[in-house]
Amino acid sequence: MRTNFPHIRLRWPRVGSATAVTAALVLAGFGTAVHADATTSSKVTWAATPCATPKKAGELACNSLRVTGGTTAFQKARGITPKAADAATPSGYGPSDLQSAYGLTAAAAANGSGETIAIVDAYNDPNAEADLAKYRSYYGLPACTSASGCFKKVSQTGSTTSLPSSDAGWSEEISLDLDMVSAIAPNAKILLVEAKSATMANLGKSVNEAITLGAKFVSNSYGGSESSSDTSYDSSYFNHPGVAITVSAGDDGYGAQYPAASKYVTSVGGTALSTSSNTRGWTESVWKTSSTEGTGSGCSSYDAKPSWQTDTGCTKRMISDVSAVADPATGVSVYDSYGVTAGWYTFGGTSASSPIIAAVYALAGTPGSSDYPAQYPYAHTSSLNDVTSGNNGSCSTSYFCTATSGYDGPTGWGTPKGVSAFTG
Repeated sequence: MRTNFPHIRLRWPRVGSATAVTAALVLAGFGTAVHADATTSSKVTWAATPCATPKKAGELACNSLRVTGGTTAFQKARGITPKAADAATPSGYGPSDLQSAYGLTAAAAANGSGETIAIVDAYNDPNAEADLAKYRSYYGLPACTSASGCFKKVSQTGSTTSLPSSDAGWSEEISLDLDMVSAIAPNAKILLVEAKSATMANLGKSVNEAITLGAKFVSNSYGGSESSSDTSYDSSYFNHPGVAITVSAGDDGYGAQYPAASKYVTSVGGTALSTSSNTRGWTESVWKTSSTEGTGSGCSSYDAKPSWQTDTGCTKRMISDVSAVADPATGVSVYDSYGVTAGWYTFGGTSASSPIIAAVYALAGTPGSSDYPAQYPYAHTSSLNDVTSGNNGSCSTSYFCTATSGYDGPTGWGTPKGVSAFTG
């Protein structure tokens, strides 16, 4: 197991501030980043959610950021003037926006029934079901409750009563994950598995428990530095043929993280998503705020290259496979109430893109029993929106960190254009 704080070194300079004081605030979860997006009229500010800084040695970090002010892309496109993050009204993209952007409107309405999407996170969100109900009711999505059997919350051992200790930071992450699954696949069942802590062992056991309980789609929005133990974690927690396991690529800019580097998962990068006058109606670029904040990507130091990944610059596993919206300035609406003023918040980070992609897999249907669904997009590259602009840092091999036509590290083969790229 890791015995260090995997993200502290990477997250220390998150804002790019000139002062150590601001950097320390960021590390504590209170600093802000500023992004002047082309679609906004005022700068959007945000802060890493508290779970982005591990509380204890050996814990992994969530990959989410919460908007604290400014005018988001959603607000600008609709001429909405209230400040972002006032909690009173949504200030980020909702289900109809995301379904439109990714060509999923028809599939979201017709598909997903009978499928179970699992969310794996650490610690307990005591308000998870109530907050989920607020989100779904506001956007006119069908109710998803424990009473109906649509929603279920369990510990890493499968208990519905003996749950981990509650944590406000991870509760924000949980709300984000549950709402993104709901936005994309409103007819699917949702299983929330809460690990007793954010170690790889406990999160990994939660992945196994989710699959034991029948989930064929499992989203993971956390990560940390790679280590020589990763290949053993692969065998213990992520080698599940017939299950689509998605993992966030990370929010620290260019650089490989685990478990996104696992050869058995779909690693999910992040984009900036804005409306456009083009045929699609939307445009995307690599999400990058600074050299230390943006979507992760890179060539793994430990994990072997899966047979279906054929880029030639990296002899081992390359991150990412696909991508979806992650830039907080073009972020998504989430309802949350535990440890914060109850209401609407806008979130970004690759913690948004991972559950989005897990839900797209669910709309596409149950994977083949012996398949590793990470390979599906590689066989259907024309059914993805190729992201060709932007970068997430500096690298010696250009496509590791810079978008290009076809495959690149920050965005993989691109973003969903319907469900065809996510079927066998």
